[in-house]
Order: sequence, then structure tokens, then C-alpha cells
Amino acid sequence: MLEKLGSALKKGFDKIANAIFLDKKTIELIVKDLQRALIRADVNVQLVKEIGDKIRKEAENETIKGIEKKEHITKILHDEILNLLGKEKHELKIEKGKNNKIMLLGLYGSGKTTTTHKLAAYYSKRGLKVAMLGLDVHRPAAREQLEQLGGKINIQVFTDKDEKNPVKTYKKLKKELEEFDLIIIDTAGRHSLDKELTTEIKDLEKEIKPDHVFLVIQADIGQAAKNQAYEFQKACNINGVIITRMDSTAKAGGALTACNETKAPVYFIGTGEKTNDFETFNPKSFISRLLGLGDLEGLLEKVQSAIDEKSQKRAKERLEKGEFNLRDFQEQLKQMGNVGSFDKMLEMIPGLGKAKIPENLLGAQENKLKKWQFAIDSMTEKEIDNPEILEKQTSRLGRIAKGSGTTTTDIRQMLKQYKLLKEIASGTSDLSSIDPSQGLNQKQIMKIARKFKGKIKF
Repeated sequence: MLEKLGSALKKGFDKIANAIFLDKKTIELIVKDLQRALIRADVNVQLVKEIGDKIRKEAENETIKGIEKKEHITKILHDEILNLLGKEKHELKIEKGKNNKIMLLGLYGSGKTTTTHKLAAYYSKRGLKVAMLGLDVHRPAAREQLEQLGGKINIQVFTDKDEKNPVKTYKKLKKELEEFDLIIIDTAGRHSLDKELTTEIKDLEKEIKPDHVFLVIQADIGQAAKNQAYEFQKACNINGVIITRMDSTAKAGGALTACNETKAPVYFIGTGEKTNDFETFNPKSFISRLLGLGDLEGLLEKVQSAIDEKSQKRAKERLEKGEFNLRDFQEQLKQMGNVGSFDKMLEMIPGLGKAKIPENLLGAQENKLKKWQFAIDSMTEKEIDNPEILEKQTSRLGRIAKGSGTTTTDIRQMLKQYKLLKEIASGTSDLSSIDPSQGLNQKQIMKIARKFKGKIKF
């Protein structure tokens, strides 16, 4: 997303750093490149002009000399982009045991229902007891869609398919909802914020008394997000915005900056179709990612959203008892897949965002993990519990490969990694003196390298 803007920012910073003299011509080139990129990202033209004027003005400041001037202009450039996006991260802290309620608003096609389930999954992974409530009584199959999404993430969904009044639906289900820490409420949309929709939202807000009201906007509407945010803020007292489809549009810059203009902070962004393609919006981290400098905080949050703590604890216990089998290994592969695509993860790791790693190589690694899961699905329970028999009776490999659309080489590679995982877990006697939490010195690193030399391959 916003690749051209990121590229222009990188070039701008590089030109400042490499310039012998920051003369008027160099500054003008930097400003023009930046302005073109911001306009392509659908940022308001007046805001783009103001940024350019400010950078030019600071560059003409004769009281700042040499390297100090380079640092000063770099900081101005960084800070101006940060101001466009909203300066600081807005965190939504949910108190456990309080029966918190989040109500989502938005027009047709904004992605409210999908966002409802993503938000529910996000907080469920953080230890809260979460439920989803479907109050979109107008759109055909809206409630069925929410139930299907809830089933995928094992989160309870409350709806009443016979009731046509959302307020009455809430009153009927209110008692059952009281046992949850958090309720995410999906509401109806319209083609525009008309009088009917405004009245319905106000009636719901009066009855439900939500702790937070968020407007869901799709990134591809660009600067039009400004009017939407303003209208909903004025009519419905929204607390903030969630922007969807950030991965598929060049107009995301327009949507982000437009919301900031209306003082409606962006709390979350949707970055893909998967449940875990959802993250808190942190302007500083966002700029860091644009510049190819990574975002470790965002990566850790993504991992936390994707990993099932209960499953991890169970796998750890089975490893320690020597009961870990291929089904457990498959579960770990699925959890890796939930974190997201390899290219998205790499751009969040400092130093690797700029690395030119061939796309076909990343794709090959993802395909390999998928093939391993298919192979395990084609095995018998006996083979899953005792994979050693596959090495003794190699004729089984051909059958599994044929049934899963893989090759015997794929299966042998998978078995090798499975054995390595078990060896790391159980064969640590000679590594017992190493405490990773205290950091590793050169000698310890060499010791681990010798132990597993040639074994870890992807």
C-alpha cells in the first residue's frame, strides 16, 4: 500500500543525506517529488501545498548550517507527514469484566460486518470473553454472514432473524449479553447518511449506551472520507474511525489524512481479507514501514492476534511429554499462516523492508507450508501418531503424495523439520547452560550452530 509515497519519502531522505549542499535547487526537487507522491496518494492539494511551503521556508533559514541543517530538514519532513496522519497512536483499552460495548456504523459496502468479526477476533485473542451482535435488519443475509464469520473464529453471535426492529432485538438479547466482557455490534448501513439511518442510530445509541462508537470507512473512497467522518461525527457522536481495504488502494493516504482533518482519530486499519489482517493504527510505525524501516511493535501485535495461546500451551506440554505428533505440527503450521503473508511480515522487520527478496522465493516458502498441511491431511491416524513408519515403509510416501498433490520430496522435507522441532524440544541437555533471556554471546551462538548445522532448511 502507498508504495509510491513510501518510495518518494525514501528518495527525499536520501537526497537530503547525500547532498553536499542543501541548495535551493535540491530542496525544490525534494519538495516536487514529495508533492507528486502525496497527490497520487489522494492527499488534499491544499495540505500538500502547505507542506511544500513549510519545507521551503525551513530550508531558507540561514541560522542553521551544515549537518545540523540536514537533520533539521529531515525532521521537518518526517514531522509534517506525521502531522498529516494524526501524530499519535490512539489505543482502545477494554476493561475485563465490565460488559463493554462497541457499536460500528458505516454506509453500504464499508465492511462493517467483516470488521465486526475482525475486531471480535482481535480482542478474543487478548483474553476477553467476546460476543458479536447483529443488528443489521435491512440487508439481506447480513445476520447469516455474521453467524458464518463467528463460526470461523469460535465466537458467539447473537441475532434474531424474525425481528425487523434493531432496538427490539437488543432488548430481547440484552440479558444474555451481560455475561460477556465485550460485545461488538454490527448495525445497518445506507447509501448515504439519511434521516432514517440517523434516527435508527440515535435510537440504538440511546438504548444500548455503547462505550465506543466507531465509523467504518473503506480506504478506496480517499478524500471523500472527510465528509463521511464529519457527517457521522456531527449526527452520531462517533469516537473514531476504522479504515478497511488499506491493502488494495492508492487512495489510502487520502482516507487517512481526511479523517485526521476532521479530528476523528483512526484506531484500526484492515490490511487484507484474512481475519488477522487487522491492526491498531500507529502513525509513527506506519511511516517507519513506508520508509522500509520495519515495525516490530506492529509485527508483535500481529503475532499476538494470530496465535492461539491455549493451542501453544497444549503444544508445549505435548512436546515436553514426548507426545507431540504431526497433527500438533500441522496446528503450528496453521498458526504461522494466520500471522500473514511472508512479504507483509518482512516489511515489518527492521532492515528487511528494503531487502530485495524475490517474490517467487517468498511465494515458494508459503506454498511449501501449505503443501505440508495437505500431506498431513492425506495421512492415516496411525501415520500421524507414528511418522517413523513413513521412513521404514517408504511406499506410504507415494500414496500420501498422490492424495495430497505433493511430492515425496515435499513430505521428506516436512518430516525432517518435524524431527528437528522435536529434537530442539527434547535434546537440550548439552544446551541447558544457555539462557536466551540473558542474550547470547559469540561462544553460545557457535555452540547452537554446531548442534544444528545443516538441519534447519527452508
